[in-house]
Amino acid sequence: MPALRAVLPGERIHVWPDIPDPAAIDVALVAQPPAGALRPFANLRLIQSLWMGVDGLLADATLPRGVPLARLVDPGMLAAMSETVLACVLDWHRKHYRYRAQQRERRWRPLRQALASDRTVGLLGLGELGRDAAAKLAALGFGVCGWSRRPKALAGVECFAGEDGLRALLARSGALVCLLPLTEQTRGILNTEAFARLPEGACLINVGRGAHLVERDLIAALDSGHLAHAYLDVFATEPLPADHPFWAHPGITLTPHVAALTEPRTAAAVVAENVQRVRRGQTARDLVDLASGY
Repeated sequence: MPALRAVLPGERIHVWPDIPDPAAIDVALVAQPPAGALRPFANLRLIQSLWMGVDGLLADATLPRGVPLARLVDPGMLAAMSETVLACVLDWHRKHYRYRAQQRERRWRPLRQALASDRTVGLLGLGELGRDAAAKLAALGFGVCGWSRRPKALAGVECFAGEDGLRALLARSGALVCLLPLTEQTRGILNTEAFARLPEGACLINVGRGAHLVERDLIAALDSGHLAHAYLDVFATEPLPADHPFWAHPGITLTPHVAALTEPRTAAAVVAENVQRVRRGQTARDLVDLASGY
């Protein structure tokens, strides 16, 4: 809140539920509000998400549909997500996940080394997150390919689109990174069919949404040895239940949905710009296409 007040000194900022006059509120800054929380605000001109993903907001039937919804494209969040992707890719590439297992067994066994140029990383999603991760992976020498709903062209990235393109990308991807928004079209996209198309020894990195993954299919692919490892930051149920098999599976490294947190020091300026655009009668940046879901 201090960061926001610093960049919006002329604005009256109220924190829900302590709202003295709901009719006076014209911009709502939200992350995951309770269902119906925005209903009292009859004069909203903008709903600004404080997260990049907006699938949770769109799932709320009470969300005011006539009000523009903007997602947050935060430079700090972009940087953090790319760092997470790089950390996971390098952990797999340098076989650190296997050395950790060997340490637990007190085994001293050097493993064969590969060059980054020997590897191709496939990115599902070529939006802001995917483009940033692609550039940083390519700078380290990895081959990079990417898949998106609509055809795109990015320097240094082999781009694919459509069903045939998805199959082609999977066949090339030693490491598969999911950065997709969650829509009805992408729900369950990480499944048995997808895993079977990956090269043997591939790894999965899911930093998109838990519902992208069919959990039982992942466990089967790991147990068969076809997938070497999986890095999961998002889950169908969060927090992950204590009795969930992912906790103890030797082929899974998990983190508690922390791949990229909203960074107030960088996000505040982005939010402020959209508020100021509303004040000037301009269109806010990074508006969500409600039909596509992102």
